[in-house]
Amino acid sequence: MSDPHSGQSGRAKSGERPHPSSTTDKRNLFQRIVEFVHPGPDSTDELISTLADAEDRELIPPESRMMLEGVIRMADMTAGDVMVAAPRMDLLSIDAPYDDVLHLVIGAGHSRFPVYEGQRENIIGTLMAKDLLKLQRSPELNLRTLLRPAVYVPESKGLNELLRDFRSNRNHLAIVIDEFGNTAGLITIEDVLEEIVGEIEDEFDEKDGDTSIYTLADGSHRVAGDAHIRTVNESFVALLPEQDFDTIGGLVAHELGRVPRRGEALTLGGLVFTVMLTRGGAVRWFKVTRAPEEALGSDGA
Repeated sequence: MSDPHSGQSGRAKSGERPHPSSTTDKRNLFQRIVEFVHPGPDSTDELISTLADAEDRELIPPESRMMLEGVIRMADMTAGDVMVAAPRMDLLSIDAPYDDVLHLVIGAGHSRFPVYEGQRENIIGTLMAKDLLKLQRSPELNLRTLLRPAVYVPESKGLNELLRDFRSNRNHLAIVIDEFGNTAGLITIEDVLEEIVGEIEDEFDEKDGDTSIYTLADGSHRVAGDAHIRTVNESFVALLPEQDFDTIGGLVAHELGRVPRRGEALTLGGLVFTVMLTRGGAVRWFKVTRAPEEALGSDGA
């Protein structure tokens, strides 16, 4: 009887499947020892720590680490975590005159607006700001004919799933409802993407020296809530106190005794800080202008 292994020289016979270890495990001995001594992360916190370590060793740039960390954290977040709460929503009334609608749209600067009829809770659709141009060219149209169906999502909807929906249905604004069916707020695709890539700036914003301060078209400035007070002082030649707080958001909240709400304004050091956006219990953006001369006396500047 011939030797079944003769002439094979360790190779598998024709038609036979090679042993799994010869194809699926191509790691060398050193790689397996490293994995045994230092196994991979088994929790989200460990994974994020591993990314930070990779950044420290210059294996990935800081921007990549921040985006990867954002993707990881987003997996556990819901629409309720990042939505704009109902009291701070910019809404349009279906019965408002055209000039009033246009004024609000220009002032808010959004591309999409929920539209209500009667009560603010009664949202009947969404309006694309660009569609207002159709009314000027065709006066016989009315606002109701321009509305698009409103999309509703529960507060508990995961951001991963919501981003997938936004991409597929081409409607990038959704009304968030609570467990009782009441309007809790709204969320846009930009809100979701910002959890990954950070704040998304308007293409018409002019950057100042620091990326936390932007010059707006009307000459005012947009300042991040986490901007350092020293940076604000240098940019505006101001004398805001730097001893007790690091960020301008912390200083404003201290002066008010609470986290300010959208639209609230406070004058400090000759500057008027108006809240543009809050999220997660903190101010994300202020609109900053010079205080009128008559207000400087009471400001103490």
